[in-house]
Amino acid sequence: MNGLYRPRDGRMIGGVCAALARRFGMSAGAVRLLALLSCLLPGPQFVVYLVLWVMLPSEDRHHARASY
Repeated sequence: MNGLYRPRDGRMIGGVCAALARRFGMSAGAVRLLALLSCLLPGPQFVVYLVLWVMLPSEDRHHARASY
């Protein structure tokens, strides 16, 4: 399995859905659809997305840290 980081390519807004798709071996479109459908349910989906956007490193940072 790959590490969890926001990829350079395939981003739409912040790259969170693309990162989750790569991590779990799914298509980015499927993860985006699931995220969109989950917004119909009550809960903190938007807050979780924003927190992941801030907390997940970019692909450049991930590879720079892994090279140490």
